[in-house]
Amino acid sequence: MTDDVFGTAGTCERVLAGWAAAPVRFREDANAEEELALGGYVDRLVIELAQNAADAATRAGTPGRVLYEFRENTLVVANTGTPLDAEGVESLATLRASAKRPAQSAAAGESGGAAVGRFGVGFSAVLAVTDEPVVLSRTGGVRFSKADTAAAIADLNSAALDTELRRRDGQVPVLRLPFATEGEPPAGYDTAVILPLRDEAAADLVRRLLTEADDALLLALPGLERIEIETGDTHRILENAADRWHIHRAAGTFTTAEREHLLADRPTEERTRPTWSVVWALPRNPHAELSPVVHAPTPTDEPFSLPALLLATFPLDSTRRHVAKGPLTDRLVQEAAAAYAEMLAERAAAGDDVLRLVPTGLAAGPLDRMLRDAILAVLPTTPILQGGQLRPVEAVVVEGADEAFNAVLAPLLPGLIHARREDRLALDALQVRRLELAEVVDQLGGQESPDWWRALYGSLATMVTDPLIRESLGTLPVPLADGRLVRGARGLLLPGPEIPLDTLAAFGAYGVRVVHPEAVDPVLERLGAIPATPRSLLEDGAVRAAVKHSADADDPDAIAHAVLSLVAADPTQADGLWWLSDLVLRDADGELVPANALVVEGSGAQAVLDADEVAPIAGDVLDRYGLPALEAVGVLTSLGLVSASDVALDRLPEALQDLDGIEDWAYDVAPDGSRFGATVGELEAIRDLDWVTDGSWPKALQLLGSEPELRRALVTQVRVVGPDDRPLGVPSYAAWWIREHVLLDDGEPLAGRADPDAEPVLATFLDEAPAWTAGLDPEVRTAVGLVRDVGDLDADGIELVLDRLADPERDVDEASILRLWNRLGTLKLFPGAAPAQVRVLDADGGTRVTGADGAVVVDGPMWVQREDLGGFVIGSGAAADGLSDLFDVPLAQEVAEGKINGDGTAADVPALVRELVPEVPATWWEHEELTVDGVEVSWWVDAEGAPHAATFDGLAKALAWSAGRWDRRHVIRAVLNEPDRSVELLVDAVYD
Repeated sequence: MTDDVFGTAGTCERVLAGWAAAPVRFREDANAEEELALGGYVDRLVIELAQNAADAATRAGTPGRVLYEFRENTLVVANTGTPLDAEGVESLATLRASAKRPAQSAAAGESGGAAVGRFGVGFSAVLAVTDEPVVLSRTGGVRFSKADTAAAIADLNSAALDTELRRRDGQVPVLRLPFATEGEPPAGYDTAVILPLRDEAAADLVRRLLTEADDALLLALPGLERIEIETGDTHRILENAADRWHIHRAAGTFTTAEREHLLADRPTEERTRPTWSVVWALPRNPHAELSPVVHAPTPTDEPFSLPALLLATFPLDSTRRHVAKGPLTDRLVQEAAAAYAEMLAERAAAGDDVLRLVPTGLAAGPLDRMLRDAILAVLPTTPILQGGQLRPVEAVVVEGADEAFNAVLAPLLPGLIHARREDRLALDALQVRRLELAEVVDQLGGQESPDWWRALYGSLATMVTDPLIRESLGTLPVPLADGRLVRGARGLLLPGPEIPLDTLAAFGAYGVRVVHPEAVDPVLERLGAIPATPRSLLEDGAVRAAVKHSADADDPDAIAHAVLSLVAADPTQADGLWWLSDLVLRDADGELVPANALVVEGSGAQAVLDADEVAPIAGDVLDRYGLPALEAVGVLTSLGLVSASDVALDRLPEALQDLDGIEDWAYDVAPDGSRFGATVGELEAIRDLDWVTDGSWPKALQLLGSEPELRRALVTQVRVVGPDDRPLGVPSYAAWWIREHVLLDDGEPLAGRADPDAEPVLATFLDEAPAWTAGLDPEVRTAVGLVRDVGDLDADGIELVLDRLADPERDVDEASILRLWNRLGTLKLFPGAAPAQVRVLDADGGTRVTGADGAVVVDGPMWVQREDLGGFVIGSGAAADGLSDLFDVPLAQEVAEGKINGDGTAADVPALVRELVPEVPATWWEHEELTVDGVEVSWWVDAEGAPHAATFDGLAKALAWSAGRWDRRHVIRAVLNEPDRSVELLVDAVYD
């Protein structure tokens, strides 16, 4: 017989007697146990058993060890420490009563290993996986059994209890009746809990919980030094958590007054425990995964967002899953915040980067929000910056500054720290003062040496790669060679060896600004300073001012020498600097003349330009600087070019404004006649066209066609982009100007005349071009307005052709008019008004002129049979629509219904026809006499596409037109007229 060393029989008798006397107590016990087993403790088996083991070790005053062994569907949990006693058994069998008393908790707190079990009900977690738990200890054993409890109730023969049991489907409170048992814990352990698992679901739960067990158990339960986990295929040991975590602990005891205030709303047993503790743990591995919940001190369901583990003695609600609200929680939040700040200060002093540990972003839940708010209230006054030497409220950050820049500024700005972009939110949360870089730059100045400034510029080398930072440095002070300190590097010249000092001196009076040589650093160039190359100097605003006012200078020859010396070194340096043509130079008579009004003696420019407008350059100037330098500043040997990029037609750039008629050109080529919003990407224009003498145009056009750059500027269309982003090709400025202004000896424009290679039919309606134009490049002839084909006509030219086409005195044959109609129908331009008279086909095969109201456009062959509709203008498809718009003449189907009179007789299309032309319909309609709108015709295709015919020839045409194969009408006619040729036609069709 088993010894009942714990008095379990007496406990069972008392419980059963109570149930028998008051069945409601049975119901209450069953409900309470079910609530715990299925609610707050459903997945806390591993944690609760570890907690009991930690309590046993703490009571024994020795480091605790726990073994979890899961084999053959049984979980054994063995631990060291104080073995089971009668009081412990009573605690296990008495819901909501703890065996841990105030003296034990206080002693544990003094030893640094606080007892964490505070409710006496954690053992109920075993019911999630078993109905038969057993506890064996060196002092004895006790077991619990669902089956034996049910049998004990049945033995009472209590009708009321039997009724309760039926209502609960046989479910009983397993842990209220302890039964004595025998057995020993495994060697080396003092107590073992043996759990035969209920089913496979219970086994899966145990496997999961054992897999999830980690260092948090050791951190939450300081009484344990080792946790060993063995399963059928794994063996893990958890120990030495301090090797993997930075741990900061805080603990204390509430005063009597504090207890009265903070614990007033807590259960009686909690009110007897006056201690509190907080543990923060930071993983030494920054990539370690953290439990995303608060531990109190074992895991709760309170979400937690900080990159650390928090284990604190927070009070829990009745579910044991959530922290209870109240003054105790509020106090512990403050203690946790203070401990967190202390931990960050320690880590900062140890050299760790703690900014990543500062709370930022959104809170994960209400408790998390309270903790974050409390932490952020403490951290600004905690020394966690610069290795724990600086409090955030004393720090300052310069936006965009890097470490190199800070190193230079640090002596001038106390508390200055470097801030990485990823630290911005953390520093804002810490209330670190921020200064805009531009604000700091504005405060710089004083008596610093050029060397100091060069060091400052060098420290900006990395920062200036950011466009926004470059903008903030727009007012950065820069020392000049003349002793001045100016703000902003943009436009300053960085001195170099290429430019002589006398050249710089020549422009000094106009404000050329050169950086002090000892302050020069490449960063200045990134900020807009310009290396003083010949090109950069020529582009300087001061040099431009000197050129503009060179005629009024005290020594214009000195200005000319300085500019030409720069250009002569490399004439390409002057490309695009159109304003250099304002530089005054000496002409052959010694007079000062702008370069753009000077020509080289004997040049093509001198041959074609008006002598009253231009003068020859002085020979000594030409000899001294060379022809390339003089051409680069605008002296002419041929006609000159000006160019501009990104041209807005409503705001023409200064470079183009001296061009004759440029505003009119912009209006003429702008989409829909509006310059607003219209742009040109690249524009090249030939200048001085208005200086070409009238008799020089044959030679001038030969010149324009022979020189590649001039030819390109003449013949290449300009791409204009309208406000709707649609591109449009338009005549170049030079082509437009010549078309508008060049007149021949008869006083009529050169433009619009027949090109020497014009189509003969078109040439008959245009004036002849001068014979000398035959020697021009064909593209040049087109550019200046000569007409080679209909597509070259402008609106005025089209109107001229239509007027002459309607002249009854002109003889136009049928073939010519058909070709001309086909071309005219494709035009996209139209004259201002449609012609009143129109040339049409005559019935006898010629052409005649008639009023527009007596003509129709015929766009299909069947309508040619309708001579009753008026004179015919012939066109097909889109060309017919174009002719209708051009002449303002209706299409034939717009004036006649085209309705067939009568039904006809349906007939099958011959099989051979369908074999040769598969597209033809299977049926056609035969008519003795076919009339449409009362007019006799030989064939027709109705609105449904059905062919009708009164003759074989008409049938061939009707079938071909209905099939969309008009090109096969002759083959169809051959089959219909000569059926005996069928084999021959089939053979021929093989090669179609």
